[in-house]
Amino acid sequence: MPPLSTASVVTTLRAAGCVFAEDEAELILTTARTADEAAAMVDRRVAGLPLELVLGWAEFAGLRITVDPGVFVPRRRTEFLVEEALAAAPGASVVVDLCCGSGAVGAALAASLDGPELHAADIDPAAVRCARRNLAPHGGHAHEGDLFAALPATLRGRVDILAANVPYVPTDEVGFLPAEARDHEPLVALDGGTDGLDVLRRVAAEAPEWLAPGGCLLVETSERQTPLALAAFRASGLTARTAVSAEMYAHVVIGTRT
Repeated sequence: MPPLSTASVVTTLRAAGCVFAEDEAELILTTARTADEAAAMVDRRVAGLPLELVLGWAEFAGLRITVDPGVFVPRRRTEFLVEEALAAAPGASVVVDLCCGSGAVGAALAASLDGPELHAADIDPAAVRCARRNLAPHGGHAHEGDLFAALPATLRGRVDILAANVPYVPTDEVGFLPAEARDHEPLVALDGGTDGLDVLRRVAAEAPEWLAPGGCLLVETSERQTPLALAAFRASGLTARTAVSAEMYAHVVIGTRT
Protein backbone atom coordinates (compact mmCIF):
# COMPACT_ATOMS: atom_id res chain seq x y z
CA MET A 1 0.00 0.00 0.00
CA PRO A 2 1.50 3.37 -0.99
CA PRO A 3 2.07 5.92 1.78
CA LEU A 4 -0.87 8.16 2.58
CA SER A 5 -0.36 11.82 1.83
CA THR A 6 -0.75 14.36 4.59
CA ALA A 7 -3.25 16.27 2.46
CA SER A 8 -5.48 13.23 1.94
CA VAL A 9 -5.48 12.39 5.66
CA VAL A 10 -6.28 16.01 6.56
CA THR A 11 -9.16 16.03 4.10
CA THR A 12 -10.57 12.78 5.50
CA LEU A 13 -10.28 13.91 9.10
CA ARG A 14 -11.73 17.32 8.40
CA ALA A 15 -14.72 15.73 6.65
CA ALA A 16 -15.27 13.65 9.80
CA GLY A 17 -15.44 16.82 11.90
CA CYS A 18 -11.95 16.79 13.44
CA VAL A 19 -11.27 20.43 14.31
CA PHE A 20 -7.49 20.01 14.48
CA ALA A 21 -7.22 17.84 11.39
CA GLU A 22 -3.73 19.05 10.41
CA ASP A 23 -2.23 18.30 13.82
CA GLU A 24 -3.97 14.95 14.07
CA ALA A 25 -2.83 13.93 10.60
CA GLU A 26 0.79 14.66 11.50
CA LEU A 27 0.53 12.64 14.73
CA ILE A 28 -1.06 9.67 12.99
CA LEU A 29 1.43 9.61 10.13
CA THR A 30 4.46 9.94 12.43
CA THR A 31 3.17 7.27 14.84
CA ALA A 32 2.13 4.65 12.27
CA ARG A 33 4.85 2.19 11.29
CA THR A 34 3.31 1.21 7.95
CA ALA A 35 0.88 2.64 5.43
CA ASP A 36 -1.66 -0.04 6.35
CA GLU A 37 -1.40 0.89 10.02
CA ALA A 38 -1.83 4.59 9.17
CA ALA A 39 -4.95 3.84 7.13
CA ALA A 40 -6.41 1.77 9.97
CA MET A 41 -5.68 4.56 12.44
CA VAL A 42 -7.43 7.09 10.21
CA ASP A 43 -10.44 4.77 9.96
CA ARG A 44 -10.63 4.44 13.76
CA ARG A 45 -10.41 8.18 14.23
CA VAL A 46 -13.13 8.80 11.63
CA ALA A 47 -15.30 6.29 13.50
CA GLY A 48 -15.04 8.50 16.59
CA LEU A 49 -12.33 6.84 18.66
CA PRO A 50 -10.43 9.44 20.73
CA LEU A 51 -7.14 10.43 19.11
CA GLU A 52 -5.12 9.26 22.11
CA LEU A 53 -6.61 5.77 21.84
CA VAL A 54 -5.97 5.75 18.11
CA LEU A 55 -2.31 6.62 18.72
CA GLY A 56 -1.93 4.50 21.85
CA TRP A 57 -0.43 7.39 23.78
CA ALA A 58 -1.15 10.88 25.09
CA GLU A 59 1.23 13.79 25.63
CA PHE A 60 1.18 14.92 29.25
CA ALA A 61 3.60 17.28 30.98
CA GLY A 62 6.22 16.63 28.34
CA LEU A 63 5.90 12.84 28.62
CA ARG A 64 4.44 10.29 26.21
CA ILE A 65 1.93 8.37 28.34
CA THR A 66 0.70 4.99 27.13
CA VAL A 67 -3.12 4.88 27.00
CA ASP A 68 -4.99 1.61 26.53
CA PRO A 69 -8.61 1.18 25.36
CA GLY A 70 -11.01 1.57 28.26
CA VAL A 71 -8.59 3.71 30.30
CA PHE A 72 -9.22 7.36 31.19
CA VAL A 73 -7.25 9.69 28.90
CA PRO A 74 -5.21 12.27 30.86
CA ARG A 75 -6.37 15.84 30.24
CA ARG A 76 -3.91 18.62 29.55
CA ARG A 77 -5.58 20.80 32.20
CA THR A 78 -4.47 18.28 34.83
CA GLU A 79 -0.90 19.40 34.17
CA PHE A 80 -1.87 22.34 36.40
CA LEU A 81 -2.40 19.93 39.31
CA VAL A 82 1.13 18.59 38.73
CA GLU A 83 2.55 22.12 38.68
CA GLU A 84 0.80 23.01 41.93
CA ALA A 85 1.98 19.80 43.61
CA LEU A 86 5.59 20.52 42.70
CA ALA A 87 5.27 24.10 43.92
CA ALA A 88 3.76 22.96 47.23
CA ALA A 89 6.26 20.17 47.90
CA PRO A 90 9.35 20.59 45.71
CA GLY A 91 11.37 18.21 47.87
CA ALA A 92 8.76 15.44 48.09
CA SER A 93 10.25 12.01 48.68
CA VAL A 94 7.01 9.97 48.85
CA VAL A 95 4.34 10.45 46.18
CA VAL A 96 0.95 8.78 45.76
CA ASP A 97 -1.21 9.04 42.63
CA LEU A 98 -4.72 8.02 43.74
CA CYS A 99 -7.43 7.28 41.14
CA CYS A 100 -4.40 7.06 38.90
CA GLY A 101 -5.92 5.96 35.59
CA SER A 102 -2.96 5.69 33.23
CA GLY A 103 -0.57 6.90 35.94
CA ALA A 104 0.12 10.13 34.08
CA VAL A 105 0.13 12.36 37.18
CA GLY A 106 2.46 10.07 39.11
CA ALA A 107 4.83 9.72 36.16
CA ALA A 108 4.93 13.49 35.65
CA LEU A 109 5.64 14.13 39.33
CA ALA A 110 8.37 11.49 39.46
CA ALA A 111 10.00 12.92 36.33
CA SER A 112 10.37 16.30 38.05
CA LEU A 113 11.42 15.08 41.50
CA ASP A 114 14.64 13.48 42.69
CA GLY A 115 13.82 9.78 42.69
CA PRO A 116 10.77 9.74 44.97
CA GLU A 117 9.13 6.61 46.31
CA LEU A 118 6.15 6.44 43.97
CA HIS A 119 2.88 4.57 44.40
CA ALA A 120 -0.36 4.71 42.42
CA ALA A 121 -3.75 3.07 42.88
CA ASP A 122 -6.96 2.58 40.95
CA ILE A 123 -10.04 0.40 41.30
CA ASP A 124 -10.04 -0.45 37.58
CA PRO A 125 -7.77 -3.41 36.65
CA ALA A 126 -7.24 -2.07 33.12
CA ALA A 127 -6.03 1.25 34.51
CA VAL A 128 -3.65 -0.47 36.90
CA ARG A 129 -2.12 -2.53 34.09
CA CYS A 130 -1.62 0.62 32.04
CA ALA A 131 -0.22 2.59 34.99
CA ARG A 132 2.34 -0.12 35.73
CA ARG A 133 3.85 0.38 32.28
CA ASN A 134 3.93 4.16 32.61
CA LEU A 135 5.39 4.12 36.13
CA ALA A 136 8.00 1.42 35.54
CA PRO A 137 10.64 3.83 34.13
CA HIS A 138 10.34 5.81 37.39
CA GLY A 139 10.50 2.82 39.69
CA GLY A 140 6.84 3.27 40.63
CA HIS A 141 4.34 0.73 41.90
CA ALA A 142 0.67 0.52 40.87
CA HIS A 143 -1.87 -1.17 43.16
CA GLU A 144 -5.40 -2.34 42.43
CA GLY A 145 -8.15 -1.53 44.91
CA ASP A 146 -10.56 1.02 46.33
CA LEU A 147 -8.71 4.24 47.19
CA PHE A 148 -6.48 3.95 50.27
CA ALA A 149 -7.33 0.27 50.78
CA ALA A 150 -5.09 -0.47 47.80
CA LEU A 151 -2.00 1.17 49.32
CA PRO A 152 0.70 -0.48 51.45
CA ALA A 153 0.08 0.27 55.14
CA THR A 154 3.70 1.38 55.44
CA LEU A 155 2.76 4.62 53.64
CA ARG A 156 0.58 5.86 56.51
CA GLY A 157 1.84 9.19 57.79
CA ARG A 158 4.64 9.37 55.19
CA VAL A 159 3.09 10.80 52.00
CA ASP A 160 4.41 14.21 50.92
CA ILE A 161 2.27 14.57 47.79
CA LEU A 162 -1.12 12.85 47.54
CA ALA A 163 -2.50 13.63 44.09
CA ALA A 164 -6.05 12.38 43.60
CA ASN A 165 -7.58 13.04 40.20
CA VAL A 166 -10.97 11.80 41.37
CA PRO A 167 -14.07 11.54 39.15
CA TYR A 168 -16.09 14.72 39.67
CA VAL A 169 -18.84 14.80 37.02
CA PRO A 170 -22.30 14.74 38.68
CA THR A 171 -24.20 11.60 37.73
CA ASP A 172 -26.97 13.50 35.93
CA GLU A 173 -24.40 15.33 33.79
CA VAL A 174 -22.41 12.36 32.52
CA GLY A 175 -24.77 12.07 29.56
CA PHE A 176 -23.80 15.59 28.43
CA LEU A 177 -20.09 14.81 28.20
CA PRO A 178 -18.47 14.74 24.75
CA ALA A 179 -19.00 11.40 23.01
CA GLU A 180 -15.27 10.66 23.11
CA ALA A 181 -15.42 10.54 26.92
CA ARG A 182 -18.95 9.22 27.33
CA ASP A 183 -18.57 6.34 24.90
CA HIS A 184 -14.93 5.33 25.32
CA GLU A 185 -13.87 6.01 28.91
CA PRO A 186 -14.87 4.00 32.01
CA LEU A 187 -17.85 5.38 33.93
CA VAL A 188 -16.01 4.84 37.21
CA ALA A 189 -13.44 7.44 36.10
CA LEU A 190 -16.10 10.05 35.29
CA ASP A 191 -19.12 9.71 37.60
CA GLY A 192 -18.60 11.45 40.94
CA GLY A 193 -22.08 10.85 42.36
CA THR A 194 -25.05 13.14 42.87
CA ASP A 195 -23.07 16.37 43.20
CA GLY A 196 -19.83 15.01 41.76
CA LEU A 197 -18.01 15.03 45.10
CA ASP A 198 -18.64 11.55 46.53
CA VAL A 199 -15.13 10.27 45.91
CA LEU A 200 -13.52 13.59 46.81
CA ARG A 201 -15.17 13.50 50.24
CA ARG A 202 -13.92 9.97 50.86
CA VAL A 203 -10.38 10.93 49.90
CA ALA A 204 -10.42 14.08 52.04
CA ALA A 205 -11.73 12.19 55.06
CA GLU A 206 -8.89 9.65 55.09
CA ALA A 207 -6.05 11.77 53.70
CA PRO A 208 -4.74 13.13 57.05
CA GLU A 209 -3.91 9.58 58.19
CA TRP A 210 -1.66 9.09 55.18
CA LEU A 211 -0.04 12.51 54.81
CA ALA A 212 3.29 13.31 56.41
CA PRO A 213 3.41 16.49 58.53
CA GLY A 214 3.34 19.29 55.95
CA GLY A 215 2.23 16.85 53.27
CA CYS A 216 -0.43 17.99 50.81
CA LEU A 217 -3.50 16.57 49.11
CA LEU A 218 -4.36 17.96 45.67
CA VAL A 219 -7.64 17.31 43.88
CA GLU A 220 -8.95 18.71 40.60
CA THR A 221 -12.55 19.91 40.64
CA SER A 222 -14.83 22.40 38.91
CA GLU A 223 -15.34 26.06 39.75
CA ARG A 224 -18.91 25.37 40.87
CA GLN A 225 -17.83 22.57 43.21
CA THR A 226 -14.91 24.41 44.79
CA PRO A 227 -16.72 25.76 47.90
CA LEU A 228 -18.02 22.31 48.87
CA ALA A 229 -14.63 20.74 48.14
CA LEU A 230 -12.91 23.25 50.42
CA ALA A 231 -15.44 22.49 53.14
CA ALA A 232 -14.71 18.76 52.85
CA PHE A 233 -10.97 19.35 53.16
CA ARG A 234 -11.39 21.58 56.21
CA ALA A 235 -13.81 19.16 57.85
CA SER A 236 -11.04 16.55 57.81
CA GLY A 237 -8.64 18.94 59.54
CA LEU A 238 -6.62 20.02 56.51
CA THR A 239 -5.67 23.63 55.85
CA ALA A 240 -7.27 24.24 52.47
CA ARG A 241 -6.90 26.69 49.61
CA THR A 242 -7.69 26.88 45.91
CA ALA A 243 -5.42 27.35 42.90
CA VAL A 244 -6.91 28.44 39.57
CA SER A 245 -5.53 28.57 36.04
CA ALA A 246 -7.73 30.70 33.82
CA GLU A 247 -5.65 29.70 30.80
CA MET A 248 -6.19 25.97 31.33
CA TYR A 249 -9.63 26.38 32.93
CA ALA A 250 -8.37 24.28 35.82
CA HIS A 251 -9.36 24.41 39.50
CA VAL A 252 -7.31 22.56 42.10
CA VAL A 253 -8.08 22.31 45.80
CA ILE A 254 -4.97 21.92 47.96
CA GLY A 255 -5.09 20.66 51.53
CA THR A 256 -2.08 20.58 53.85
CA ARG A 257 -1.61 18.56 57.00
CA THR A 258 -0.33 21.07 59.54
